[in-house]
Amino acid sequence: MIRLLNVYFPARTVLLGVSEVALVCVAFTMAVVARFGRDADLVLEDEHGLYKIALVACIYLLSMYYLDLYDSKVLRNRHEILTRLIQVVGLGGVILAIIYYFYPDAQLGRSILILGLGLALPFLVLWREIFLWVLNSFQLCEKTAIIGHGPLALKLNREIQTRRELGLETVGYVDSSDEGSTVSGLRFIGTLDELPDLIRRYGIGLVIVAMEERRGRLPLEQLLSLKTRGLVVQDAADLYESITGKIQLDALRPAWLLFSPGFRVSPSLLVCKRCLSLLVSLICLTTFLPLLAVVAIAIKLDSKGPAIYRQSRVGKDGKLFHLYKFRTMVDGADANGNHRPAAEMDERFTRIGRWLRRARIDELPQLYNILRGDMDFVGPRPFVPDQEDEYARTIPFYSQRWTVKPGATGWAQINYGYCATLADNLEKTAYDLFYIKHISVGLDLFILFKTIKILLLGRGGR
Repeated sequence: MIRLLNVYFPARTVLLGVSEVALVCVAFTMAVVARFGRDADLVLEDEHGLYKIALVACIYLLSMYYLDLYDSKVLRNRHEILTRLIQVVGLGGVILAIIYYFYPDAQLGRSILILGLGLALPFLVLWREIFLWVLNSFQLCEKTAIIGHGPLALKLNREIQTRRELGLETVGYVDSSDEGSTVSGLRFIGTLDELPDLIRRYGIGLVIVAMEERRGRLPLEQLLSLKTRGLVVQDAADLYESITGKIQLDALRPAWLLFSPGFRVSPSLLVCKRCLSLLVSLICLTTFLPLLAVVAIAIKLDSKGPAIYRQSRVGKDGKLFHLYKFRTMVDGADANGNHRPAAEMDERFTRIGRWLRRARIDELPQLYNILRGDMDFVGPRPFVPDQEDEYARTIPFYSQRWTVKPGATGWAQINYGYCATLADNLEKTAYDLFYIKHISVGLDLFILFKTIKILLLGRGGR
């Protein structure tokens, strides 16, 4: 795994992305050479052709990311890859057309662009086939053994099996006794006493420690000796966190929270987050002010009641504040404290409210909350007091969410989507704790980048 902006990415996925940027650059360089022949050097150097090609490559990489071509579910689906690559050509063309309209000097030229795309598309399709063939044919996965077979071990094994881009292959689990058996597809391969022999027999390069009770059972000296000979030993909770982007609540203990790196927000970081939130909210308010006025008028014409809906939410340190949103339900829908989560086809929605929620436009008045300091742009999603109290009683370490300001968007929102049940909130808390542990300006910027993707594709609204 490679860590960028406090987010973990599979090394193979990063390699694929970098190699595809290089391929696009090669394709457009070939297009310049084919178009200008001996004068290609003048175009590439004197007319800043290399920078223009780099811009095109970055735009198409962005388009591939936004169309999920690096998602684990798409990576091995050949039909889906071809379909989305064609969509990438169209999306990249639209983005480049907008850029060229405002910055004509950045243009490569129509003939070069068409020829470059004609070369880049088959290059990318062929390279994906070669990339997958190499990974599948040469058994480049690292053999992995798991010590223990509890819930965390089984969840981690499922992640490894379904995400082949991680480059790991689980051979089985090791336990302290010799009475093991296959558990949910994870087979027993031997005891801890046999570990050195198992490593030689199966060619194991990575051992994941997932034992729930380790005191007096884990052979520390033996593992340390094996580690000095090149074996990689990793804690299951840390690996699960880096793979999934969330913290495993089932195996979480207060001591781990206390001694693990992270979970510390410095004053300088708070200042940076506040400045970033103010800057983004001011830009958005200035940009969307005409839209805000139009939406408010439309809501008033569509149904009775105020255009802006105000509701108490729980913020930093458990303090209450008033959250502002455009009203999307009939007036009085949440009367008598009835804060029922919205359903897909909720009868409480107004005609325009259903559209506002799907487009996330109902969230725009929260920019005022950000300006006031009630919220940051990025942070855990705030809920109403009765819901927060219920979740704090039933979900482990839920109150840790109150150590930072809530946000209009956040790590949980971009990774999990709409939250309606207790199980949903349990899952979201795991993502929120990951965010609080790794909180940084870089992570906030990545969340904003991915939020734009979700908004443009219209995902997760309800």
